[in-house]
Amino acid sequence: MTGCRGAKLSVADEQMARGEYHDAAKTYRKVYNKLTKKEQRGQRGEVAFKMAECHRHLNQSARASAAYQNAIRYGFPDSMAQLHLAEMLHAEGKYSAAINVYREFLMRNPDSFTAKNGLAGSEMALANQKQKTTRYVVKNAKLFNSRRADYAPMYFDKTCDALYFTTTNEKVTGEKKSEITGMKNGDVWFAKKNEKGEWQRAETVEGELNSDFDEGIISFSPDGNTMYLTKARRELNASTGVEIYTSQRSDAKWSAPVKFEITSDTVSSYGHPAVSPDGTYLYFTSDMPGGEGGKDLWRINLKEKAGSLENMGNILNTPGDEEFPYVRTDSLLYFASNGHPGYGGLDIFRAELQPDGRWKVINMGTPVNSSSDDFGITFGKGEDGFLSSNRGDGRGYDHIYSFELPELDISISGWVLDKDEEPVPNAVIRIVGNDGSNQKEVARDDGSFKFPLKRGVSYVMLAGAKGYLNSKQEFVSDNAEEDAEYSIDFFLSSINKPNVVENIFYDFDQATLRPESKEALDELAQILRENPHITIEMASHTDRWGEDDYNLDLSHRRAKSVIDYLAEVGINADRLQYQGYGETRPKTVTKKIANDYPQFEEGTILNEEFVSTLSEEDQEIADQINRRTEFSVLSVDYNMY
Repeated sequence: MTGCRGAKLSVADEQMARGEYHDAAKTYRKVYNKLTKKEQRGQRGEVAFKMAECHRHLNQSARASAAYQNAIRYGFPDSMAQLHLAEMLHAEGKYSAAINVYREFLMRNPDSFTAKNGLAGSEMALANQKQKTTRYVVKNAKLFNSRRADYAPMYFDKTCDALYFTTTNEKVTGEKKSEITGMKNGDVWFAKKNEKGEWQRAETVEGELNSDFDEGIISFSPDGNTMYLTKARRELNASTGVEIYTSQRSDAKWSAPVKFEITSDTVSSYGHPAVSPDGTYLYFTSDMPGGEGGKDLWRINLKEKAGSLENMGNILNTPGDEEFPYVRTDSLLYFASNGHPGYGGLDIFRAELQPDGRWKVINMGTPVNSSSDDFGITFGKGEDGFLSSNRGDGRGYDHIYSFELPELDISISGWVLDKDEEPVPNAVIRIVGNDGSNQKEVARDDGSFKFPLKRGVSYVMLAGAKGYLNSKQEFVSDNAEEDAEYSIDFFLSSINKPNVVENIFYDFDQATLRPESKEALDELAQILRENPHITIEMASHTDRWGEDDYNLDLSHRRAKSVIDYLAEVGINADRLQYQGYGETRPKTVTKKIANDYPQFEEGTILNEEFVSTLSEEDQEIADQINRRTEFSVLSVDYNMY
């Protein structure tokens, strides 16, 4: 390597060993460009791999994948080049290519957790590539973002009127740029809402919190007086580590950070603090021994501290990295991970504590997650808030994004009509859900109504009006995460006029009910159950054919068949009367009949004199209309006791 004047490989290696990835990448690039001879192919592959490693740590996936491909092309022997290439293709959203490389790597390394996890994530992402998997809406929060990196937002308190975050913009404290990122070291800034609820431009926090070093990734005690933050540990010619510090608030100013002692282990890193809502636990990320590998989620009891340190277990933690915890409730935890199947880089996961004490881990899906790094989520008062992501930024810079989950538009609508399909005046509809909801509405003049609903709720609806019997219907709105409009109509039976019962059938010249009549009869029985204080007369009518006495007897027996069925299904016989009218009460054409059969004018009586003047086809229709079974309400004050 002596021929590489100026740019020394040893210098780059030392920079990389200290975690100074930005500076190391630049140095490796200079070395790489000087290795042009054929006999230097092996060295060129090695330098390409190391350069790729720097870009990978800087979240520059496109640059990293190109460098890994060069390392492989020049015969770099370490199979990790292939694994990391798959990871970078994964992070670029090139899922098909990533799948192929993961599979090639697994042929030689079948037990690799990282490769199996990456393959599962790439296959999941490819299957969902053409559609959002959730209804969340994610937008770039441009007001908070600079030309550098801005990330790890956190609401100050439950009012959600102040948002703190980490920024590396050009106005932060200090002039020196980080050897790790090439940007200035991070500071903590905040933004507030004005009296109109509008976010104002962010500014640096007041006090002694920020310094030339890296500060950020914060959480607050429930009373808002203590800030927990991550602060970089930087020592000359030493690897970079992070530690947790605290700062105290007084008169809207924050004090100089003081190190928060977790253990006597000074080699490991401790960062990304998250205080539980009740202030009992501090959750954080660490690579200390005793975990599952990589960075794990841990917690410590702030009230006991001594001896309370615990790893969050192997359901949450994996051999990969788990970072950026956010504790929403005692049983709801969010975190970022590349060790669970994801869409690329870090994904945000939701962990729900189950009754048996085990955690259930769920990927937040797209568009909350992307092929890039997604992390550092904070929630407002509902399913809205902010998160961090480097999606769409070729430099690997993180930015703040807003997210919200729009309310589902679920409703039920319909009409309240009478048996002739005319709007029922002043109909009242009530709807009660098993979630405790109770709504009431008066139907419009055309009989229409509409109610908003919630998903996964069982509802009972009741429609009624003066002069009509009540009608009840039940249904359940499904759990699908999508808008839906249900439809339901009520046909109310009149108290003041006969109500035809459709679809009651008898064999020719017989009074025995046919099986297909059961549905209509069961609906009639339900009306009687929903209106327990009425008594009815069930009437049967025949057409004009046959002897008068025979028709009266047949209709009488047919009406009795209906009454007998109602009694069999539990309707008290005291409420039921029956009568056969033969052909003595021909039907008067209603508006509904006139709409169905325009050849018959509304108000026309379909008696034998009129029907005999019709065509043969219309005579059959008129006879069919006259052959009917109907009920009339006799009283509305029945009381079986």
